[in-house]
Amino acid sequence: MNKVVLVTGANSGIGLVLCERLLSQDTEGLQLCLACRNMQRAQAARSALLASHPGAQVDLLQVDTSSISSVIAAAQEVKLRYNRLDYLYLNAGIMPNPQFDVKAFFKGLFSSRIVAMFATGEGILTQKDCVTPDDLQEVFATNLFGHFLLIRELEPVLCHAGRTSQLIWTSSSNAHRSAFNLEDMQHRGGTQPYSSSKYASDQLSLALNTHYNKQGLYSSVTCPGFVMTNLTYGILPSFPAVLWTLLMPVFWLIRMFTNTFTLTPYNGAEALLWLFKQKPESLDPQAKYHSLTSGLGNSYTRPRKMDIDVETSDALYEKLLQLERDVRKKLKERQKESQYSCRT
Repeated sequence: MNKVVLVTGANSGIGLVLCERLLSQDTEGLQLCLACRNMQRAQAARSALLASHPGAQVDLLQVDTSSISSVIAAAQEVKLRYNRLDYLYLNAGIMPNPQFDVKAFFKGLFSSRIVAMFATGEGILTQKDCVTPDDLQEVFATNLFGHFLLIRELEPVLCHAGRTSQLIWTSSSNAHRSAFNLEDMQHRGGTQPYSSSKYASDQLSLALNTHYNKQGLYSSVTCPGFVMTNLTYGILPSFPAVLWTLLMPVFWLIRMFTNTFTLTPYNGAEALLWLFKQKPESLDPQAKYHSLTSGLGNSYTRPRKMDIDVETSDALYEKLLQLERDVRKKLKERQKESQYSCRT
């Protein structure tokens, strides 16, 4: 039987390259579903994949993980199409255009902090979040809660007796405990919503293993390293393209001294592909699997312990369950109001 693989945020960057690499591994043995917000871009991605793999089975699914109704509708569609889901790559994510501290940036260029600065944006970036129509913080909803709700909705096709399924998160080296507050898990009062959401996904992955392993569902976390994607270019939106070109030799030089500068989406997808080949029971639920690239350009995967704990992960899980109940209730109320308006 074909393995059914669903990838959120699959129309560009690491998500698209992952799909290409998966098909290169086993075109005939996969049923691939690109779950994307923008269907025009998704169709272009599908066409590109089929051009290089004409015999591949590539489906499209529209989903906006920042929207509760979109996630629920997409999950219903998945359950109609497939009777099982073997891999769910939770890759979609956003980073708001940040406020950029130019002085700190150039100071960091000539300090021992240069690697950490480029890899995580620490010390030079703050972000402004916004609120969705569901009254959720957009980064939290897109990067974390929408995926959590998708998992909950897809339990019937993810959890089956006698076989295993995998959840694989695209996290970040920017996931810092200092940015996360359990009492403000949406990060309404902070300036680092991206870091907070990624740290929360690390904690949530641990909780998902606690609650779902007995049902054959396993969760793992990856870090792509420092990769040049649209998300990265968005960090410095005012920088002209020529400046990025001039910075690339600096990045290549830095990679001679650190393995976290993967730079290309192909290299950044290494850990995502590596996990596809592993038995989920053998993986460490408290490790983040990092895509790494040597100075000579050789890519490999290595696990590193995450700064997470069972107590916080369980508390976050319970808060997310309560938020799920709240948003479902509000959604039903809106639907009733809409039906009433149509009748009157």
